[in-house]
Amino acid sequence: MCPIETTVWTNDYIPASVRPDITETLICQCYSWKHSSLFRTDSLSNIMSFSWSAKDHKSYTNPPSNPTQGLKRPRNETGNKVTVVLGAQWGDEGKGKVVDLLATESDLVCRCQGGNNAGHTVVVEGKEYDFHLLPSGIINPKSICVIGNGVVIHLPGLFEEAEKNEKKGLKGWEKRLIVSDRAHLVFDFHQVVDGIQETQRQATEGKIIGTTKKGIGPTYASKASRIGLRVCDLLGDFKEFSTKFKNLVEQYQSMYSSLTVDTESQLKKLKEYGERLRPMVRDGVYYMYEALHGPPKKILVEGANAALLDIDFGTYPFVTSSNCTVGGACTGLGIPPLNIGEVYGVSKAYTTRVGIGAFPTEQLNVTGELLQTRGHEVGVTTGRKRRCGWLDLVILRYAHMINGFTAIALTKLDILDVLDEIKVGVAYKINGKRIPNFPANMELLHKVEVEYETFPGWKSDTSAARKWNDLPQKAQNYIRFVENHIGVPIKWVGIGKSRECMIQMF
Repeated sequence: MCPIETTVWTNDYIPASVRPDITETLICQCYSWKHSSLFRTDSLSNIMSFSWSAKDHKSYTNPPSNPTQGLKRPRNETGNKVTVVLGAQWGDEGKGKVVDLLATESDLVCRCQGGNNAGHTVVVEGKEYDFHLLPSGIINPKSICVIGNGVVIHLPGLFEEAEKNEKKGLKGWEKRLIVSDRAHLVFDFHQVVDGIQETQRQATEGKIIGTTKKGIGPTYASKASRIGLRVCDLLGDFKEFSTKFKNLVEQYQSMYSSLTVDTESQLKKLKEYGERLRPMVRDGVYYMYEALHGPPKKILVEGANAALLDIDFGTYPFVTSSNCTVGGACTGLGIPPLNIGEVYGVSKAYTTRVGIGAFPTEQLNVTGELLQTRGHEVGVTTGRKRRCGWLDLVILRYAHMINGFTAIALTKLDILDVLDEIKVGVAYKINGKRIPNFPANMELLHKVEVEYETFPGWKSDTSAARKWNDLPQKAQNYIRFVENHIGVPIKWVGIGKSRECMIQMF
């Protein structure tokens, strides 16, 4: 017999008289019982529900004779497809520029993970906008922008960022921004703890991770420890929120004795920020579901950070604290995998990295300095100089394995214009033998020898090019080699900062 008193229906047929509040539970239980040893068909007649009457039994023992009734419900269409833009290296590839280009035709532009540790620069009509938490698509006055549940939000940083960009010309952002009620909050003390942790690493290990000190790691740690606070908590019972906030502060103070927090002052500010935020907050799951299954819409997801900084797939431990690969778009917004459409990877025509960690193609020489200087390689968020090196196709192939890129945007090709020769890393060797994979172990990655292909430089200015045929033949050869080697078509080639400097190939 089934473990509780209920009726098991077959043929997916549930009578209308059954209480709607238990129908879903019953369906799930019936499925489980059908596949367990507890399920016995000869006991069905003895199992009756509270609301199952003799009249119901007479009417519904067998499927109706009318063939149009009682049939299995057909599956719905999967709904609108989502385009995802992701970094294919260690970040700073120019994702903001690609998103800005696509956002001009998008109805919805979404952030799915990370926090204000991300930094995207967009140039529109000669004005340079810097975004950290706001999706880059906020520039488009016709786009609605969504900050998903997978993002961690520092409210002072969000409003400060908006105000800075307002001075540059951003308008009406607060009416076009949707914030998920399930997103976790970054508090000021999370940022202090981030700095304390880096100091402790330096003291105990002699090295740091090189975080942005924006509190991202500690906030995700609070989330994983199930002690974090979310937007819905802030906008709910503030007395309850205050109690939880104080408990969270005490937990961190027990771990970090030097941490001081003016709790009452923080709570006062948070209450003010909460009221400013309230009009923008929605149930993110339902909002995205309606967007996916409502009228046709172009939906764009803007990834932050990049594949090699992913908490699972990146060069751990020198990574960020979230999933910056395609799976993060699903978990960070509540999007089913079936709704993922195009997945665009963004890569520079060379490689850069901020902070510490293995970097096989790094050039600690005049070439690296030239790339840094010509490319203005300074972090948008940290202001730190980026380390520079040759394009590494091993990491691009690895990023493609994880993300399944449908096309690539290759940016900053113009930075290579002055070079006599250009190298591309095509394989890694250890002890003279090629290795078939990208090493997970960082000690091993530090030891790899890079195998390069060398190309002659084109030695001409590409910044004025606006179509494929405007590019020098040697530049075209370089692009085609990259495309063929990673097995993904290159859809855009970037030769400058603005929208107009993105050559679309197809």
